[in-house]
Amino acid sequence: MNKRLLTVAAFALAGCVTVVAQDKKKEFKMPTGYAGITHEMSEFYEPVPPVVTPGTDLKGGGFTAPSDAIVLFDGKDLSAWESVKGGAAEWDVHDGVFTVNKKKGDIQTKQKFNDFQMHIEWQVPTNITGESQSRGNSGIFLQGMYEVQVLDCYNNPTYVNGQTGSIYKQSIPLANAMRKPGEWNVYDIIYTAPTFKEDGSYRTHPTVTVIQNGVVLQNHTTILGTTEWIGFPQVKKHGAGPIILQSHGDPSEPISFRNIWIREL
Repeated sequence: MNKRLLTVAAFALAGCVTVVAQDKKKEFKMPTGYAGITHEMSEFYEPVPPVVTPGTDLKGGGFTAPSDAIVLFDGKDLSAWESVKGGAAEWDVHDGVFTVNKKKGDIQTKQKFNDFQMHIEWQVPTNITGESQSRGNSGIFLQGMYEVQVLDCYNNPTYVNGQTGSIYKQSIPLANAMRKPGEWNVYDIIYTAPTFKEDGSYRTHPTVTVIQNGVVLQNHTTILGTTEWIGFPQVKKHGAGPIILQSHGDPSEPISFRNIWIREL
């Protein structure tokens, strides 16, 4: 084939490609039901989310309260708390933290909550003793009803539905993310309160997400009912409730808490 014929063939091929490309372009049609729709139609500008100023990092882990949080402990006093038996919360405040007082029993927030995001930091003492459930045992009761377990599970085996980050006696945590005694552990808890039918049964169950030291332990977990030590979950109709911190009363050294805040959702 001579050069002239090669040139003609090349132009013919290019023309075919152009025609095919043009035909494909012409064949494209907007999906049925989308005619006349533009990208602006699916963009919204209200309501504008409120501006929340984040907290700042703390030495040893965790971060301070964001601007819209309710501060439950700022390192100074337990004025936001009371004894579950009535009267002042008499746990020991010192050095910007407070420590469980085994002789004074559980404490609870004066304020009651429904849906919330909660941040709480806790420390097992370096001289901790005991084993299994008798080693730095405490608990965080959501709405005063449902316990997220607090326990030293650093090289401390126990029943898995009672270890750190479990929904006590119900839901096994997805991981063991404990720091060793003497270091601060950080819990971030996102909780949705239940709703109830007229007969007192759940219309929607309570659910909870628990993150310890950046590791997810409970992922939107359904809570089945109260967290019983002996027996099984019970459904008890209730409204807004306090946060309760447990004084377990075991013989080991008590744990300490700091930097507690909550955001109502």
